Amino acid sequence: MCGINGYVKYGHESQEKLNANMSKMNSLIFHRGPDEDGVFTESNHSHSIALAMRRLSIIDLSSGKQPIFSDDKSIVIVFNGEIYNYKELKARLEKLGVSFNTTSDTEVILKLYETFGVESFKELDGMFGFSIYDKNKDKIYIARDFFGEKPLYYYKSNDQFVWASELKSITSVIDKKPAINSKGLNLYFRLTYIPAPYTIYENIHKLKQNHFIEYDIERNNFSIHQIEKETDNTVSKIDIPFDEAKENVKDLVYESVTSRSVSDVPIGTFLSGGVDSSVVSLCLSQHTSKPIDTFSIGFEKKSYDESEKSRVVAKLINSNHHEFIINEKDLVEDVNKILLNFDEPFSDSSSLPTYLVSNRTKDHVKVALTGDGGDEVFGGYNKYYIGKLNTKYTNIVPKSIHNIMKSVTSPFLKTSSDNRGKRFKIKRLLNSIDYNGGEYYWDILSLGFQKNALGSFLLPKYLHEDLFNTYKEDTKIMHPQTLTDFRLIDKVTSLEGDMLVKVDRTSMLNSLECRAPFLNKKIWNYTNTLPEEYLMKGWNKKYILKEAFRDQFPEDFLDKSKSGFGAPVGDWLKSGLRKELESYIVEKELIDQNIFHVDNTIKLVKNHITGKEDNTFKVWTFYCFQKWYYNIYKQL
Repeated sequence: MCGINGYVKYGHESQEKLNANMSKMNSLIFHRGPDEDGVFTESNHSHSIALAMRRLSIIDLSSGKQPIFSDDKSIVIVFNGEIYNYKELKARLEKLGVSFNTTSDTEVILKLYETFGVESFKELDGMFGFSIYDKNKDKIYIARDFFGEKPLYYYKSNDQFVWASELKSITSVIDKKPAINSKGLNLYFRLTYIPAPYTIYENIHKLKQNHFIEYDIERNNFSIHQIEKETDNTVSKIDIPFDEAKENVKDLVYESVTSRSVSDVPIGTFLSGGVDSSVVSLCLSQHTSKPIDTFSIGFEKKSYDESEKSRVVAKLINSNHHEFIINEKDLVEDVNKILLNFDEPFSDSSSLPTYLVSNRTKDHVKVALTGDGGDEVFGGYNKYYIGKLNTKYTNIVPKSIHNIMKSVTSPFLKTSSDNRGKRFKIKRLLNSIDYNGGEYYWDILSLGFQKNALGSFLLPKYLHEDLFNTYKEDTKIMHPQTLTDFRLIDKVTSLEGDMLVKVDRTSMLNSLECRAPFLNKKIWNYTNTLPEEYLMKGWNKKYILKEAFRDQFPEDFLDKSKSGFGAPVGDWLKSGLRKELESYIVEKELIDQNIFHVDNTIKLVKNHITGKEDNTFKVWTFYCFQKWYYNIYKQL
């Protein structure tokens, strides 16, 4: 596991300046690879090229140093990630007469490309961001994995092309300070994160998952290509008995956990007590002869603490269980470090406990398996109910009556505490009901400001009517209606832009590698062919996964509800973070900033901190933006 950087500069640039830029880019991602670094540079009269990386050694500790070159030195690669099927791919290449100089998965990617070209990228099972410079073609290829577990950003100007694992590396070397991208800003305040291909900056983009860049050095231009065809919502469902499908799912999960447990360093699991992490921990414990290490976080605030569930599983699998109970002080101390490491606004509050569990885990192991992706792959989110609920509701309740109900109930559904109870859920459901057929899911995704609320908060120049068009086109889903639709949309929005960003940045900030067995192309493609009722039977979410492993857990354990991995940030904004929050609503500063409707913004924040109305999601989203704006953007 590593971080990579790349740089092409046209015109004369001294070797000293080139080395300094790469040193700067590498030093900014030291946390991603503290074990060693590597740099390749090449210059001629017209341009300079550099590839660099920081390495966290997990596989082939002795001979896997990067960059790695082809035998004739004409092709060079830097790589961030893990390829889980590299031994099988290596064996296939060796049968063709290909020889290897290391035992690393990095060299397997290089030799695979050398043998089969860019078509080989689809053979890779794993998480990756890599760049290959092929001198024979005078081209650079930059690729990102199927789900987007590993990040890749890029920037293009007339005389520069820069790419990196983290935004901070790019902004440190580009020629001028980038402007704020209005669509990225709008997406952030709707979703609380910014999915690919956008970032908060103009002209800096995220490479979409399952895509690669082909960059022509001589012409200073590039094209973007999909690595392999993805499942869409028109895929036919197979006719298979449930029991047979259930056994297939069980086999696929065991196989994936086994492949993702290959490591030359100690490995453990994050264990929250939910279905996904419990299944992963169980499978890993059965794969190894010694007790595994499991790690969980609990909160002093009992409504957020679910550590008891993780203890049940730890006892069941006889793991060496490590439990860390945290309080507000633990997180407030680290909030700057955590939030600013995202390099752009990001306000998923679960990043805070994810950072802390990573921080505590790194003292014991270097790799942790997680349950991430289980909800998207097997249909586990409460929001997936919305298709059924919307259809039933709109068939029974006329639109005119619905509007009256929303108006009448609105005052009674307000809350004054950071609580996601019944009133919160009813209000969210009523606001998401759609009589026009298909827009409701975008409102369900909008965890910050829903569309009808954003106009009174952001100035008009930052509002976009076509905000989600990119994702509609990517998925070919204009009006999402089915569970398959919702899951496909989540893959290119919340999974890529939120869940995987959260885990990658917080774990790598602690130099810990996280692997997600459910994020496996085989499992994803298989579940997309199953009848939807196998994934969600009635109101029973993740039905087939739970049934596949039910006999290995205590009765009803897999049916217990779980609230998620959030943090009580609404309370903290009224206490430990209040002074800083109030500094972000100074009227003169807001006027100069020229982004928000000043009076409405001040009122929104004050209503929350005085306890008049709970505005946790909106105010936390605003707070995280302002923290980025004043600590990063104004310092560029």
